[in-house]
Amino acid sequence: MKIKAYLKPHCGWSNGVRAILRKYRLSFQDIDIINDRANYAEMVQKSGQPLSPCVEIDGVMLADISGEEVENYLLSNQLVTPTDSQTGVPTNAGCSDEEHAKMATKTIRFF
Repeated sequence: MKIKAYLKPHCGWSNGVRAILRKYRLSFQDIDIINDRANYAEMVQKSGQPLSPCVEIDGVMLADISGEEVENYLLSNQLVTPTDSQTGVPTNAGCSDEEHAKMATKTIRFF
C-alpha cells in the first residue's frame, strides 16, 4: 500500500492520522505542508481543497480527514485487520492550545 499523508508538524488532527497509520504499522510518507509551500500546493491540487490533513492511499485522496476516519476507511475497505492496539493520542480531535501556540510562532504565506 502506498500512503502519502499531507500533515502539519504540530496538529491534533495530523497527530491522530499518524497514530492510526502507526497503529496498523503502515509505512507512509509524512509530508510537511507547513514548512514547504510546494507540498501544500500539491495537497490543494490533488484534494481540490485547502484543509488538512489529507491522506492519499493507493491513489485515493481522503481530504480533510481525521485519524478516526482514516481508520474507518482502512477497515471498511479491508486494507487492514482490526486490532485492539491503543494509539496513545486522540484520533478525532483538533489542536490543543499548546499546539496552536507552536504554530503561531511562525508566519507562513503560501500564495
